[in-house]
Order: sequence, then C-alpha cells, then structure tokens
Amino acid sequence: MKVFITGGTGNIGQYVTLAAIDAGHETVVLSRNPEKYPSLEKKAKLVKGTITDYAILKDCIKDCKAVIHIALGWGNDPVSMLANDTTATVNLLEISEKAGVEKFIYTSSTAAMGVMRNGMDETVVNLPVDLYGSTKAASEGYVLGFTKYFLTEVGMAELFGRSEKVTMKRNIIRPGYTYSTPPYPDGSTEPDARFRKIAEAVVSNKPVELTKYDGTQFISAQEIAQLYMKLLESDKDGEIYLALGNTWVSWEKIAKIALELCPESKSQIVLNDLGWGADPYIYNVTKMERDFGLSFDSQQDLREHVRWCVEEAKKR
Repeated sequence: MKVFITGGTGNIGQYVTLAAIDAGHETVVLSRNPEKYPSLEKKAKLVKGTITDYAILKDCIKDCKAVIHIALGWGNDPVSMLANDTTATVNLLEISEKAGVEKFIYTSSTAAMGVMRNGMDETVVNLPVDLYGSTKAASEGYVLGFTKYFLTEVGMAELFGRSEKVTMKRNIIRPGYTYSTPPYPDGSTEPDARFRKIAEAVVSNKPVELTKYDGTQFISAQEIAQLYMKLLESDKDGEIYLALGNTWVSWEKIAKIALELCPESKSQIVLNDLGWGADPYIYNVTKMERDFGLSFDSQQDLREHVRWCVEEAKKR
C-alpha cells in the first residue's frame, strides 16, 4: 500500500514512518525540512512542504491508498489556529477523499477531551480548556462527520435525503504524552522540554524543581507506532483510540531515575505543592487492547529515554 504521512519526521511521525516501511508500505513523507533527515531520506520519499501547501498535497496524495495525518499547525489566537490546523486538516481530508484514498488516520490529542475526569475513555464529551484542545476537538468533528456530500443541484427543500456517501474510512488516534529517543542520528525527540530540563539539572548538580503529584501515562513513539499500523491494516471506520501507557508515572519518579543513572550528582528534588491530590486521574486505555491486543507498560522504554537524556546533557 502506498501511504502518505504528514509530520513523518517528527516526534511520533518518525517511528510511524519506520513502522510503515518495515511493514512493506511505499511511504511518502511531508516535512518542512526534509534535508535535516538524510537517514530517513534513504528509506522513504521525503517531500518539502507544509499542511497548508494544498497543491503539493494534491500531487503527493493522488495515487496513495492511505493518509496518516500527524503534522500540527499552530497559531497564537483562535483564527490562526483554525487556519493553520483545523482548516488545513479539513482540506487534507477532502483532498484525500477526492483522490480515492481508502483510509485516513487523524492524529488528535487527549487535549481534545479537556477537563480531567477520572476513568475517561473514548466516549466522554470533549470539554477543551485551551485553543490547542479546541482545534483538535474541532478537527475530530470534521473527520468523523465527513460521511457524505450534500448534492448542490437540488434546492434546500429537497436537500435532506439527497447526498453522496463518502467511502473513505476515517479514524482518530488521541496520543497522550509521547516521548521519543531518536531512532537514527538525525532523528527527533519530543518538543516538550521537561525530560531535558530534569537531565540538565541532575548533570549540573542543580535542584530539580517539580510539581508535587504531577505525572501522566507516558507512551513512547515506538509503542504508539504499533497502534497506527494496526489501525492502518484494519477495516475500522469512524473510531477513536486513546494512545497512552497503562501505568501512571510521576515526574518525581522520572527525576529519581535520572539520579539513579547519574549517581555522582548532588542534585535534590524540590516538590512545589500546588494542592494537587495524591490520587491521579487515569485514562481508560482498554479499547486499543480490546480491539488490537495492545497494552503498553512503557517502563523500560521510559528508563532508556531518561538515560539518553542524561547522556545528551553530559555532552553539553
């Protein structure tokens, strides 16, 4: 199968790209700066562009059977977020359907769900709390709601019941905090700086300042790539999958791992108490296990990522 991937050189995308290649799929990757990734360029076709370069998208997608949309558009206000991410996603969605793409996978985020409620799964009502979450929730709505076209040659009185069905299968993955140790020398790592800051503090013997009881259900990009491949190879349609580890881990534990890996460090962990409760809110991630047999503890991958961050901090 020929697969087009946006954001295929980034934190999650690089591992999805490698997984697609390993599965035998012909892979085309859209990247803002493909020249920065010569290691990947040896394995996949890299195309320079962004998700708002619609002419480039049409050319890349015209003979693809699947599209995996991972790239993120950004803005500093509602209008630019809408234009750079949601509108871009909707255009990509329609370009894909018109090109005859059979499968479309959209990368959302747990941010679309917004307000934390214990035991949240794929069925909860989205209550986003920021523009990023609103953007993702809006894009999800278009991906799921794009089931038909309304025929334009009829009047409003005749409109309902007169439509053209969309046959492209559309599914959504909602990653949580996804980290990545670069799979090749010029690879990427997660854009969030918290792992790096902990490692740098430990290596430089500075206090590691954290929020008490702060943590999440970490998942590695290598693990989440497995879910993308399972969904790509399935006949699922109109489904949402949460993608997180099954174990909640605190940032305090991450710092303790870093200290274990750097025993000569004199750093101390300083916990700022913001009044958060000791019992964490947990996402229910059993759907991907039920449908695909996937469940990720992430502990060993997490330790290896912290080790990599510490070694990188020592080089600086």
